[in-house]
Amino acid sequence: MNSRDRLLALLVAVCWGLNFPATALALEHFPPLFMVALRFALVAVPTILLVPRPQVRLRWLIGTGLGIGVLQFAFLYLGMAAGMPSGLASLVLQASAPFTVLLAGIFLAERITRRQVVGIGLAVTGLAVIAVHRGETAALLPVVLTLAGGLGWAIGNVCSRKAAAPNPLHLTLWMSVVPPIPMLAVALAVEGPQRIGRSLSTAFTVDALPAVLGLLYIVVVATLLGYGIWNTLLSRYPSSAVAPFSMLVPIVGVLSSWALFGERIDMVEAAAGVAVVGGVLVGSLPFRSRARAAGIARRRAEEERGEGALSSPNDDDVAGLEGDPSECGVAARAAGIARRRAEEERGEGALSSPHDDDVAGLEGDPSGCGVTAPVRQP
Repeated sequence: MNSRDRLLALLVAVCWGLNFPATALALEHFPPLFMVALRFALVAVPTILLVPRPQVRLRWLIGTGLGIGVLQFAFLYLGMAAGMPSGLASLVLQASAPFTVLLAGIFLAERITRRQVVGIGLAVTGLAVIAVHRGETAALLPVVLTLAGGLGWAIGNVCSRKAAAPNPLHLTLWMSVVPPIPMLAVALAVEGPQRIGRSLSTAFTVDALPAVLGLLYIVVVATLLGYGIWNTLLSRYPSSAVAPFSMLVPIVGVLSSWALFGERIDMVEAAAGVAVVGGVLVGSLPFRSRARAAGIARRRAEEERGEGALSSPNDDDVAGLEGDPSECGVAARAAGIARRRAEEERGEGALSSPHDDDVAGLEGDPSGCGVTAPVRQP
């Protein structure tokens, strides 16, 4: 994942972290199940009228909507309405990250690297410390409901990855078409028409203004902006590379809940938060191997001695490939090297090296970057 996309993932974490106090404000006025239907209906109506349907299989569109739209938010809102503090909810919901990695390994056959296991383990340890430390503030049922919401989020992540939408924003918008009708039916059955009608009839009063503003933040920022970026990242990278960034959400959630509602944060939570951030960095930053670093150092030394950048391209560039093969820059460079070698062989016939087979082994583009190395014909 490049630096720009990491910053976008961090922006999503901030948007979603602030979403928890916004949700707490909205739930003070709107019933939880009805609020799920309402938030997505506000997006679904203009989507149906103005946005083309994404070119994805219907089952993955429905799966994304059910996972993220129905399961995640129905259980999350029920948990918060049952007494889960917004800061603690932001922590427990991050169980979606290990759920996503596990489901992606099972259903998408995505390989989980040792470094990702270490990073996720470190982050989960930090989350566990925070959850245990603050567990006294929430009963068991709200915690279980919020965990179920995390599992729903993970299911939606995997379905979004399988959808591989050409335009992820369209998938984000059309995902919102799925929840309103089933959630409205459930809300009418569970919460009752009178309670729902009362929340609508008083929505434009002064007392309801914080709840309405919270709902607008949820719709515009958390749903449109947040999931638009998130689904874009999922379409570019494996789920196991994107999901760990969701672990930064509770840091923002805890801090914003403390600032707005006075929810206490102490040194134990701060130290555990550092572990969460460290785990995300370990699991997501590109790895530069010793061989790759040595190759770059040798090439720079040769250039400084005046030997030219092409004096020994094979060893350095192939050594550079021993890092993360999913990096687009590495794959593009390998393709360029292979093309150059092929041209040299056609012109001079004596510049091949034992490393040609290694670069040729990149055929099939394991990076997913759309760059493949030409293979030398025998």
